[in-house]
Amino acid sequence: MDLRRAPRINPSILAADFVNMQRDLAKIATADFAHVDVMDNHFVPNLTFGTQMVERIQATSPIPLDVHLMITDPDRWAPAYAELGAASVTFHLEAAADPISLARRLRDMGTRAGIAIKPGTPAEGLYDVLDEFDQILVMTVEPGFGGQGFMPETMPKLRSLADEARRRGSNVWLQVDGGISDSTIELAAASGADTFVAGSAVYGADDVEAAVTRLRDAARAASLES
Repeated sequence: MDLRRAPRINPSILAADFVNMQRDLAKIATADFAHVDVMDNHFVPNLTFGTQMVERIQATSPIPLDVHLMITDPDRWAPAYAELGAASVTFHLEAAADPISLARRLRDMGTRAGIAIKPGTPAEGLYDVLDEFDQILVMTVEPGFGGQGFMPETMPKLRSLADEARRRGSNVWLQVDGGISDSTIELAAASGADTFVAGSAVYGADDVEAAVTRLRDAARAASLES
């Protein structure tokens, strides 16, 4: 297995207990990143965190932050999350006016730049610009709410991105978000994902640390077999 494709598990704190956020962040210390969903109630019909909350999460998290912006006008707002020290900032292709310029700006600030696409958005437009991004997030549910069911029909798109990245020798990470669990992570890994956002599957488990390990092991095994 290509070591750069070693699976990463990024628990979504959308499934954590907001009243006990510091406690729940400590529970995922063995994960790779803490996935922070920022929603503005415009781009998606839900409202979650803003910069003030993310700043506090950044200050208390034992692992780097993987911020996913489900917001309008990310060209204006995304750099603020880089300024807070987020290790990775992902914005949506559907919302950005100039995604390449924004990604370059984030990288210049020392933050990994990611771009996300909804289930219905084709991936072909990203083929020629893969290396402008550090991560491509293929949404496996419609963005906006946690706890939704995994959409297997998004897997051919993920596989096409993985094949294109391999053909071009790209180091871009391929992330999936939505319905990732013990029963779906193997399919996603076999389809080319190397970075996995899991909310309920981690925070809904009796042993959070064991859930992270179990998901990582399952993804690794599926990647080796693919």
